[in-house]
Amino acid sequence: MCCALGIGYVMQYGLPGQAPQGPVVVSDITPTSSAAVKPKLPTEMYAMGLPGGSVTLAALEDDALPAALPPLPGDDAATAGATLQGSLDCTIAMTAEPVAGAMVDLGLTAPCNASERVTIHHHGMMFTEIVQPDGRLTVTVPALNDNAVFIAAFPSGDGASAVAEVNALSFYDRVVVQWKGEAGLQLHAREYGAAYFTPGHVWAAAAGDLGNAARGDGGFLSRLGREDAPDALLAEVYSFPAGTARRSGQVALSVEAEITGANCDTVVEAQTLELHDAGDLRVRDLQLSMPSCEAKGDFLVLKNLVGDLTIAAR
Repeated sequence: MCCALGIGYVMQYGLPGQAPQGPVVVSDITPTSSAAVKPKLPTEMYAMGLPGGSVTLAALEDDALPAALPPLPGDDAATAGATLQGSLDCTIAMTAEPVAGAMVDLGLTAPCNASERVTIHHHGMMFTEIVQPDGRLTVTVPALNDNAVFIAAFPSGDGASAVAEVNALSFYDRVVVQWKGEAGLQLHAREYGAAYFTPGHVWAAAAGDLGNAARGDGGFLSRLGREDAPDALLAEVYSFPAGTARRSGQVALSVEAEITGANCDTVVEAQTLELHDAGDLRVRDLQLSMPSCEAKGDFLVLKNLVGDLTIAAR
């Protein structure tokens, strides 16, 4: 009887020296798997928001771990990932820096658009590029205006722009041919009467030398766009230093089309842009009905699509 009374006293009033406690009420019980609340290291959490690609984490020493891990925003892993994605700085930024040859170095930073397709626009010229896995892109573009405006546009509608002052453009004539997909088009320039496939014949396989252009000795060709992208916008640009040329003569320009399995028996659409003597940009559209596929491997030469250049020595 004494033991029973003692146990009852302790259960009701606690041990001597302890403050009495009220009853504990348990409510709002939610069954939860232990796997769903497994804590992640901070590096793992932030990797959830990185776009694409694998993430390699450096080894952490025990004493480098924080004393307390930050709480997850909720039990739902998808909600946590979306919250962390929103916390990243997804600002798209673009820079434009003029360089030799009236060219412009473009730099694009898009942390949340890694490996995505992007279209570069410049005064009517357009071409497709792919952002690198680290969210960056660099490309050198021939300027078509001394106040050169460049726009990078993603399929989502996001993008950025940049402007560069290109004072050297007045010394250059430029001719552009641009198209979409596998049109098989090529721009050829034969300087001072050069025959095909000899020195002075400038095309994609012999693009010329920027150093020679800077000295006024010849032109060069730039090819823009990623051919491995589906339905890519591509362009070829021929530049000649007409304002500093050391010889008088002519540059014969032509657009050629190789008949391939991708373009035979189709209608090829393209566009040319011409800039002469720092004047206005001249634009011309082209529709070309390609021969049947029996002619694969042949070439069509379009001599009058772009005008020849008449060069006067300076």
